[in-house]
Amino acid sequence: MGMAVGGSKGSGGRRGRRSRGGKAVMSEINVTPFVDVMLVLLIIFMVAAPMMTVGVPIDLPETQAKALNSDTQPITVSVNPAGEIFLQETPIGIDEVVPKLEAIAKTGYEERIYVRGDTNADYGTVMKVMARISSAGFKNLGLVTLQETDK
Repeated sequence: MGMAVGGSKGSGGRRGRRSRGGKAVMSEINVTPFVDVMLVLLIIFMVAAPMMTVGVPIDLPETQAKALNSDTQPITVSVNPAGEIFLQETPIGIDEVVPKLEAIAKTGYEERIYVRGDTNADYGTVMKVMARISSAGFKNLGLVTLQETDK
């Protein structure tokens, strides 16, 4: 990238240009590689984001009930097929459900609590969990199901 400077007879006194037959200096930035990298990162995050939401693996029953609108994230209590109880993703005993809920409920007994029971979980265990939560005074208690699909 040599440039002619000065008053030699071929330059005509112009500065900042190359000698005859050369191209002018390019002063633009090529953003195509940057856009390519950003699109690849966007695709990676779009694929990876759903995988980051982990929870207790449960096969939920299907119903025709409509989805509830919720502005805040509810507290989730899950019962897996083996009868184990989870608060969010932490395993707990049935005697610990109410004290832990009272400790983490931000809005007190108005906190929204969802109970997720696996299709193959014991019905009695799910009902015991719901009964303990309800008898403790929590008012916004709901069962989580999947939307029924036509087969």
